Amino acid sequence: MTPSTAAGRFRTGTRPSPMAMEQTGRFEAAFRSHHPDIGLEIVKITSQGDQHRGPLAEIGGKGAFTRRADAHLLDGRLEATIACAKDVPGPHDRAPGITVGAVLPREDVRDVLVLPAGHPPATLDELPPGTRVGTSAPRRAALLKALHPKLVPVPIRGNADTRMNALDAGTLGADVMIAALAGLRRLDLADRASQILEPTFWLPAAGAGIVVIEHRTDDHTTSGLLAPLTHAPTRVLLDAERATLAALHGGCLTAASVHATLDEAGDLTVHAVVLDPAGGAPLRSVATGPAADPAGVGHRAGERLLHAGATHLLGVRL
Repeated sequence: MTPSTAAGRFRTGTRPSPMAMEQTGRFEAAFRSHHPDIGLEIVKITSQGDQHRGPLAEIGGKGAFTRRADAHLLDGRLEATIACAKDVPGPHDRAPGITVGAVLPREDVRDVLVLPAGHPPATLDELPPGTRVGTSAPRRAALLKALHPKLVPVPIRGNADTRMNALDAGTLGADVMIAALAGLRRLDLADRASQILEPTFWLPAAGAGIVVIEHRTDDHTTSGLLAPLTHAPTRVLLDAERATLAALHGGCLTAASVHATLDEAGDLTVHAVVLDPAGGAPLRSVATGPAADPAGVGHRAGERLLHAGATHLLGVRL
């Protein structure tokens, strides 16, 4: 056992944003239901990504959201950390020795269009040419250029509630914005969605709507404590989507989307797309297979994109 769990105390790190604290509350409820005799300590860690207001590329991509928490985890100050799966960098972009120990049930994966308070409802098709659409994701910016070339994507930063307040105040630097529906629901702001963008044409980010709890790879005690919290179907979806990104050598600065689904028979389907940041035609692939092999199915989806020409868009070599 680690010193803290041996003493009946389990330390978990999380970002302090309202959205992060809501998902931490869901983890806390699940953990206490399985381990009522272990004291749970929530440690708030302000990430470099929370403090930086410029493009994430300037500070190393989305690893800026996990770097400080990873350091706390690896040096033993924490037993686990909580994060949105879409914000967790791949294994090639972070310190070794960290693994996913639990995966909570997936929430809604869809993105939504958000308008300023008091603005009449509208869809992306109905917005006038030149409308500035705020987003922090290369994926969303590339989708806008490909599907709605009359609109202008502009970069925005900040937590969801901060961006919403700035949008309403007219200080966001954008006329409207794209946000994750799951995030708005966590903040009780889902009614602000003017249009829900269906994933059949607006593919979500890999890991969208999934909360993961990570721990040190060699901490078998924590692994055992977290394992009962995992929602098995969501773990299959996450493993498939991450395998696709790994095949593409993709990270948060990659304009790529992956969406895995399970049908009633337990068959796994992975839809993947690599987007042209300049707005050209996207490349798409689909792979299907058994849920028992999510990594294999996801990897095939990624390989098919590479062989279809995605290497040119991604700047990687086969």
